[in-house]
Amino acid sequence: MNAHADQRVENYGEPLDTAAKAALVVHGRAQSPEWMREFLIDRLDAPDVAFVAPEAAGNTWYPGGFMQEFDVNEPHLGWALERIDQLIGALEAAGHSRSEIFLLGFSQGACLLAEYLSRHPGRYGGAALLTGGLIGPPGTTWPGESLAGTPVLMGTSDIDEWVPLARAEATRDVFETRGAAVTWRVYRGMEHIINDDEIALVSHMLTRQAA
Repeated sequence: MNAHADQRVENYGEPLDTAAKAALVVHGRAQSPEWMREFLIDRLDAPDVAFVAPEAAGNTWYPGGFMQEFDVNEPHLGWALERIDQLIGALEAAGHSRSEIFLLGFSQGACLLAEYLSRHPGRYGGAALLTGGLIGPPGTTWPGESLAGTPVLMGTSDIDEWVPLARAEATRDVFETRGAAVTWRVYRGMEHIINDDEIALVSHMLTRQAA
């Protein structure tokens, strides 16, 4: 049984049935939808967007570090990816094509969305992966099909204790190789936060017209 499947989902911004775009907003370890609302959603200048923010069971999507062996994080990682897929399916059923769906995550949420994007490639509205990277131990590779020009914003710190810069760089390279349009920012000395420049970049991603 998927421990994440019956957890609550909060809706912010424009109602889903009238919004021009939808964003799936995924919190980090020991965080919540309310945390994402305070530190991300309420800071954005993005009208006409419905924000859908699920909560993980126990407020954590998987128990171990994102660079540990996969079996350390199973079955929770598989459940988390399945939950993300269910929610994207629900957004599609509500009338939003993948090109109108955005993936916004911070920390563990950014790692989870990076992994989902790798495993479920295609053309999304965009993805903002804030202080995160692809999941797996050193030596993991992430082959797959094209991301078809999906805009991917990656912002990270050069000193983050949770997400090594080298893994964020490797994630950037994988996504560029697989056809994403990556916007890359490294913030010198940044703590484990979402900064104002990232907020401006996410706002721009959400409001610009699709190519």
